[in-house]
Amino acid sequence: MIEEAALAKILAAGASLVAGIALLIGLAGGARYAAISASAVCNYPSPSASELRSTQPRETPPAAAGLCAELSPGEIPAEALAGAERGIIAVQAALRMRGTPYSWGGGGPAGPSFGIGRGARTRGFDCSGLAEYAWSRAGARIGGDTSAQWNAGIHVPRSQIRPGDLIFFASNPASPATIHHVGIAIDATRMVHAPFTGSTVRVDTWAGVPSREREFIGAVRPA
Repeated sequence: MIEEAALAKILAAGASLVAGIALLIGLAGGARYAAISASAVCNYPSPSASELRSTQPRETPPAAAGLCAELSPGEIPAEALAGAERGIIAVQAALRMRGTPYSWGGGGPAGPSFGIGRGARTRGFDCSGLAEYAWSRAGARIGGDTSAQWNAGIHVPRSQIRPGDLIFFASNPASPATIHHVGIAIDATRMVHAPFTGSTVRVDTWAGVPSREREFIGAVRPA
């Protein structure tokens, strides 16, 4: 695992970026926000778990550069991200797939694939296929459907969501059996996901969106 001092160097390498990621710290009694340095996602481009051993800063990958420019500025101490390396790898992997078509039943650890049913002629990802792919790049096996993924790690409070956590939505938030969608957290307000047939992998805000708020059931951090 990367030592805090080394991670601090990685974060410092992105200090020139004017972008940042907003992290929701508290929801009750009025929302309070802090910000994660944009370099946490934008300047930590390891594509696989094997590169966790590297402590050298790297250039921001072109696929992430556009997103970095869209994020608002801010920074918190590097130690607040200790242990988040795998989640950062996972969310980066998902972000690199932006623009890939949605395909019902499509995608897995190897990347986009032809799906089943209405996705049989489309090479891409459905929501759980994208999540499985992203976390496979971080060295975790979470299963290929939302039911398995809901049980693939620890359940984290909404106030502690961090990059890479899986965000779940259900028809009945009191019943995990009704989970129908999963996204990959960029921060506590936005996710990268494969929404529906006819769409592509994209970044959307979910926090504060009434339809999403009504169906939010929880967040999971894969082991």
